[in-house]
Amino acid sequence: MEWSPAVAQPQAPEQLRLLQDTTGALTLSELESHLLGAAHLLRGLVDQADFKSYIFPLLFYKRLCDVYGEEFDDALAHSEGDRDFAAKADQHRFLIPEGHLWANVVAESDDKLGRVLTDALRAIEQANPDTLEGIFGDTPWTNRDRVPPHVLRALLDHFSSRFLGDAHADADLLGQAYEYLIKKFADLSNKKAGEFYTPRAVVNLLVDILAPQAGETVYDPACGTGGMLIEVAHHFDRRGVARQRLWGNVFGQEKNLTTSGIARMNLILHGIEDFRVARGDTLRAPQFSSPDGGLRTFDCVIANPPFSLAAWGEKEWAKDPYGRGKTGVPPRGTADWAWVQHMIASMRCGTGRAVVVLPQGILFRGGTEARIRKKVIESDAIETIIGLGENLFYGAGLAACVLVLRSEKPKHRQGTIFFVDASDQLRKGRNQNVLEAEHTSRIHGWYRAGADIEGRSRLVDRSEIEGNDGNLNIALYVGKDRAAELPPLREAIAALESALTDAAAAEDELRGQLKEWRLLG
Repeated sequence: MEWSPAVAQPQAPEQLRLLQDTTGALTLSELESHLLGAAHLLRGLVDQADFKSYIFPLLFYKRLCDVYGEEFDDALAHSEGDRDFAAKADQHRFLIPEGHLWANVVAESDDKLGRVLTDALRAIEQANPDTLEGIFGDTPWTNRDRVPPHVLRALLDHFSSRFLGDAHADADLLGQAYEYLIKKFADLSNKKAGEFYTPRAVVNLLVDILAPQAGETVYDPACGTGGMLIEVAHHFDRRGVARQRLWGNVFGQEKNLTTSGIARMNLILHGIEDFRVARGDTLRAPQFSSPDGGLRTFDCVIANPPFSLAAWGEKEWAKDPYGRGKTGVPPRGTADWAWVQHMIASMRCGTGRAVVVLPQGILFRGGTEARIRKKVIESDAIETIIGLGENLFYGAGLAACVLVLRSEKPKHRQGTIFFVDASDQLRKGRNQNVLEAEHTSRIHGWYRAGADIEGRSRLVDRSEIEGNDGNLNIALYVGKDRAAELPPLREAIAALESALTDAAAAEDELRGQLKEWRLLG
């Protein structure tokens, strides 16, 4: 089907390219330096945590336009110069409406640049509703106080200096550079980065434990920038399985508009097609449902949700239409167990399995969480608990743990939980500790072995856990010599953390009420 006049792109893209260096293929280091150079132009104007909102949309837009140009030229060559044929929609993966190519935007005057750029991004989203709707986020390109016209001009000129089509930067190269930039922005923003970035060694460990197979569905209910889903593709690569076997089987949900857009760009730039990343609050409004109106279930569920999320929607949880709160309602101050409940409900019967990273406090905190924990233990959904070292995550100095869940355990593992203490597996850093490949390899090996190793791992019968009143503190079961000392300290820290979270949530709620009553400006 030919494009309508509103969508047609009659001009040859090769006539519109400006300032582009097309002398040869980019190396990874050149591309990384180029992208980081764009970020330097924003220093002092934009918070470093917000760099991603500006750089990623421009990178993706430039990539779309350059690939469009290659497709146009290729169609032109194969049709003996037939421009109408080269402009047909079926010659292009993504449609770019007339007048909205990159070169059309950069040809505008500085005072119109922000508006023309905004119009172009929205037009592309509207022209590709099934794949690109909302993907560019809500960056305020027309806000001159945030980014003055001369800075926006410098940004566009910077990206114009490199051709990002397949001939010079294929999907794998661009995907690697994109991941580099996500990591770099996480380093710059530090604590704020925990909302959207998981250290890649941790992601590798989770995916290796999950071991997704070709044809299985994979779901991340807190997908951030899509790192977990991308690592599944890398997992396939390492095993010689074509990434196309993932198409149609990748699902994610992310609350933040900008971050969900980045996740979708990330998947596209890594050559993954036919995926679904939905925007929305997973705990309040999960976006994937089954034909009967229940939650959709998946073979593989993986997540690093925000630690101890407060004010998460506990009031609705008791009457959750999907029955996720049937084992209890977690406290307002922390949604940790709500995420576990959601992931258990999202596992496919029989084949379903899940891995989730959460603070170790979930293993032994009291009150409502203790009651939920006991019921989850009784359901036999927890297969393995792995204790990680401290300060591995941005903005979370306390130690985390990995919960491995199964909808149906093998018979020889039913009624047991396997504990692994991997708290010493890290490299000490000045500001943050690091989990490296050698550490993840050891941890994965211990997990796969499932064997009792003195001071390291142990398969524990549920009766022993129930004798400890459902306390899952790893020190109770592995490394007995430390059990008397560590639990009280960890429990005290966890209790303090929970109390502070509750206090902050209560203060936010009080401020909201005061504003509503017009007693606070």
